[in-house]
Amino acid sequence: MRSKKKILLWLWSILLTSGMSFAQNKYTISGYIQDANSGERLLSANVYDFESGLGSVSNKYGFYSLTLPEGKVSLDYSYVGYEAYTSDFTLIKDTIINVSLQPGNQLEEVILTASRKASIQKKTQMSQIEVQVEDIKKIPSLLGETDVLKALQLLPGVQSGTEGFSGLYVRGGSPDQNLIILDGVPVYNVSHLFGFISVFNYDAIQNVTLTKGGFPARYGGRLSSVIEINMKEGNKKKFHGAGSMGILSSRLTLEGPLFNNKTSFMISGRRNYIDLLLKPLIKKFSGDNTDFMAHFYDLNAKVNHQFNDKHTLYASAYLGSDAFGAEVKDTYGDDYYKNKSGIDWGNIITALRWNYKISPQLFSNTTLTYSKFQFNLGVLREEKTEGEVESFTARYFSGIYDWAGKVDLDYIPNPTHYFRFGLGETYHTYNPGAMQMSGTFINELNFLQDKLYSNEFYTYVEDDINLGKLKMNLGVHFSGFLVNNTFYKYPQPRIGLRYLLNKKWSIKASYATMAQYINLLTNESIGMPTDLWVPSTDRIKPQTSGQIALGTATTLPENIEFSTEVYYKKMENVISYKEGANFYSMDVDWQDRITQGHGTSYGWEVLFQKKYGKTTGWLGYTLSWNKRQFDDINSGKEYPFKYDRRHDLGLTVSHQLNDHVRFNFTWVYGTGNAMTLTEATYINGYDTYTDYAGNEEVPIYNYATVSGDKNSFRMPPYHRLDIGVDFIKKKEHGERIWNIGLYNAYNRRNPYYIYLGRDWENDRKVYKQISLVPLIPSISYSLKF
Repeated sequence: MRSKKKILLWLWSILLTSGMSFAQNKYTISGYIQDANSGERLLSANVYDFESGLGSVSNKYGFYSLTLPEGKVSLDYSYVGYEAYTSDFTLIKDTIINVSLQPGNQLEEVILTASRKASIQKKTQMSQIEVQVEDIKKIPSLLGETDVLKALQLLPGVQSGTEGFSGLYVRGGSPDQNLIILDGVPVYNVSHLFGFISVFNYDAIQNVTLTKGGFPARYGGRLSSVIEINMKEGNKKKFHGAGSMGILSSRLTLEGPLFNNKTSFMISGRRNYIDLLLKPLIKKFSGDNTDFMAHFYDLNAKVNHQFNDKHTLYASAYLGSDAFGAEVKDTYGDDYYKNKSGIDWGNIITALRWNYKISPQLFSNTTLTYSKFQFNLGVLREEKTEGEVESFTARYFSGIYDWAGKVDLDYIPNPTHYFRFGLGETYHTYNPGAMQMSGTFINELNFLQDKLYSNEFYTYVEDDINLGKLKMNLGVHFSGFLVNNTFYKYPQPRIGLRYLLNKKWSIKASYATMAQYINLLTNESIGMPTDLWVPSTDRIKPQTSGQIALGTATTLPENIEFSTEVYYKKMENVISYKEGANFYSMDVDWQDRITQGHGTSYGWEVLFQKKYGKTTGWLGYTLSWNKRQFDDINSGKEYPFKYDRRHDLGLTVSHQLNDHVRFNFTWVYGTGNAMTLTEATYINGYDTYTDYAGNEEVPIYNYATVSGDKNSFRMPPYHRLDIGVDFIKKKEHGERIWNIGLYNAYNRRNPYYIYLGRDWENDRKVYKQISLVPLIPSISYSLKF
């Protein structure tokens, strides 16, 4: 009885306290924070009241809300790279304040000194890095092609995989475990030119955020990382353009206002011209009987219209395509021989988003999307001899198509709580692969993998709780997946904690579970377009993970941000081809070609980052272990994942010598990739379909006699220096930049592949190394107007 009275007394005290707090008059200040020059809204901008010591942050659409007691307020609005703005007034009612921040001089550190509320040690979120697009542009690049994903490879916890390619391996995960989203839409293939370049045109990008752990509840669907890339909205004030020409490609971006500055647009296109440059050379050395094709293009477009302070509509699209192939034709009088082969692949992504400011404290975003990825692979051989024609054709095609919708809401009742909640659904259509063959001496053959359909849905709720020194992000993400009359469901709790030791230091901790219902069938090589996206089924279980992280963060002198973390991640039902199985085993159901197992990844990461001033850049280091175990591989024994890399270091520095010259350099070092050596080879000499004697050497792997276990041999370490110099000329109406660069400046012969070859002079087999990318100079010209 006494216990009941205590409970009632406790509840009464809470209600009384709440009533007293509500008796105090409180009002909400809300609005949008935007760039003063372009009108584009700024995400994660800070709002801080010096009178109460309370603050808030803008969401990804620039909306903020701050509820304060009635009386005097002194608001400070700040964003990295912009001059702060202060507003002093007496708060007597709900107030709308839309703020335009002026871009600051990047060289003036005094102007851009980070405000105390924006410092890294005060943020709840850990394992997240925001990379400024301007910083990405400064990084020296292969052939002068600035690449968002290659910039992310320089960060701790992120590995590049293979020399020169854009693949990402985050904290021991595979490429399919990265959720890469462009304007809220997942991108399934992120590579041009077989992985040398990513599909993201930096001229069209507004911001890039990488989250590799401590995932808030609003994220789901992948195990290893979330990479959010948002397109520019388009300048609402003036018409502007930007363009560049390099060795590999050219690009052009246009943006500006429409309809009395209520509407803005942005359109950006890029096209390479390798085929245009190489065609004359190929014809010169091979004759007119050879034709060559190798090109890509991408197009980004976005339009947004602001009806009023409450309603804004956005429409965005991305289209990209690659084509690679060759045709050889020899003619002998009326007879001829023709061999034609090629591959093409591409993405289509569209999104329609509606922002609705329901009240000063409640903001919603509704999104409808469609995306499509497909590729085609074809071969044609035809020969005419004495009037008789013999032919053989083969075609392979595959793809994935999504229709999706979601609603996300932000509710900020007071400065101590920031609620986010929402739900969404995606309808997937998978074409796991179909191959058609026909020819003069064979009947038409069709190897068809049945299309699969699935429904994926989720709902989530999370709350940022501010208790002073202790801040928490608590939430749960619940997802479900329906396929082949099988229903999977997973509740995924998320916890993020930050405790402020003092004004300079904080400790952080996080725990997150994740579930993934889509898989990429790949041979652990580069991200090829022939890699197949397939769903979880009644036979293939979803991938799941649990990750825990602990770290500390501070801001050092000279405004250098320092953070360090240790993490441990356990993955279940990770997927791999069985030994001997691959993409070409078309006569076997793809579910019979794969196996599922376990993955473990753990490590230590360190990051120093300087975001502004004459000298900017970062230094990241990772010490990690990454292992896999499958019952059907390596006799069931655990082995290092191919991209298990013990040490990984990335350093990038940009120094502005003066208004006209900027020096940039990058140096990377990494432990060599794990691999299994070939013990011997045998000759595969006959193809029954094509009647062709191939005499192909096929490798034989013997883990027991060569190196003990799978992937127990290490390639030599990888390291590389890239250098770039920008010559800048600023004019009244724009900017001109000449960039001269050296990729792999000291010509390091980094290993791409090691194979069992032959030493013909001594008539013996030896292991040989292939190096892919030597020293490569580049030059490019870019302009803004």
